[in-house]
Amino acid sequence: MCGTDAPVAGPVSNGSHPVQGKPASSPYQNVNDFISNVNRFKIIESTLREGEQFANAFFDTDIKVRIAKALDGFGCDYIELTSPVSSPQSYEDCKTICGLGLKAKILTHVRCNMEDAKKAIECGVDGVDLVIGTSSFLQEYSHGKSIKMIEKIALEVIEYVKSQGVEVRFSSEDSFRSDLVDLLTLYKAVDKAGVNRVGVADTVGGATPRMVYDLIRTLRGVVGCDIETHFHDDTGCAVANAHSALEAGATHIDTSVLGIGERNGITPLGALMARMVVTAPEYVTKKYNLKALKEIEELVASAVQVNIPFNNPITGFCAFTHKAGIHAKAILANPSTYEIIDPALFGLTRYISINSRITGWNAIRARCDQLGLKMTDDQVKEVTAKIKQMADIRPLAIDDTDSIIHSYHMELQKKQQV
Repeated sequence: MCGTDAPVAGPVSNGSHPVQGKPASSPYQNVNDFISNVNRFKIIESTLREGEQFANAFFDTDIKVRIAKALDGFGCDYIELTSPVSSPQSYEDCKTICGLGLKAKILTHVRCNMEDAKKAIECGVDGVDLVIGTSSFLQEYSHGKSIKMIEKIALEVIEYVKSQGVEVRFSSEDSFRSDLVDLLTLYKAVDKAGVNRVGVADTVGGATPRMVYDLIRTLRGVVGCDIETHFHDDTGCAVANAHSALEAGATHIDTSVLGIGERNGITPLGALMARMVVTAPEYVTKKYNLKALKEIEELVASAVQVNIPFNNPITGFCAFTHKAGIHAKAILANPSTYEIIDPALFGLTRYISINSRITGWNAIRARCDQLGLKMTDDQVKEVTAKIKQMADIRPLAIDDTDSIIHSYHMELQKKQQV
């Protein structure tokens, strides 16, 4: 591959989207309104809670501490931990992480009952995240409580948590399959009781961005507190749903590293950063340590024994690789032609692939320059044809391509000497 560090413009926003060297008018420009929070959102990082529900996950205390410190260094506003009621070790780990003195606020996610809330407070958390199912499915098959009973219990637990001087969030579970009137009535009651946030959860991952926008926008008109959102990715909409929620007035997004979680997980931290650095570059680049993302993802991938997907936003191995000749020519002239994100923001480099039958001569020209080999345009085109000829027969590695280039250049020198 041919690496290139061609100069690009910094993260400058045109309306709400940056492009390197972007024209005054952009097809990506959004119409902002007063209710949108795309420029002032907070992340509740749930790798140590939702992520523990991933099929391969087993986090001992040491790895939990390493992940917590890494997320704190990244700039996450909150770190959410598994309920201390889950097991004796979960209780001890919660206390340990609370004692690390991190900048991020430490939360734990518990059932909406007094016993769980008291156990959470014992651990020294900065906030307690209460949750209970509100859809007809969960009312019937999970806990068997009516909406009236849920409201009564919630208000009692909220009052207790508030009396302990820590933050409290109340979230419904399976929000998008819950009755809208029940949901809004419940949120209005807990908002009046003084919660810091209400939570909306797409527990089965079936919501669409339009559904998300409509519910969050409606909820924004009912409650005055912050709105947290939690999106599962069963239908591939988690990142889009998170963005739509912020546009509609949500304030907090739940994420996990690589999206790990129950089933196929939730909004991935890295993918959300990719989306939001385009939407709100000034905010994201100042608030989050983007260059730490790759290391965090590698840490978590190793811990759960998975590979980072090839098409993972930002850190996938080919995320900033350009192969087609037309693309390579334009990228070499101006990276903004085929990149919406500058890889340098994440401490990464773009690559021009020169080892295939679709390689263009401009990419080979750039490689020749890197190798210090002087050739005319016609000569570069001729050696490109030789590379294509070999690439039609078998896959090529960079050493193969360089060998063809060097051999061709040596033949040129021999001819000049004769």
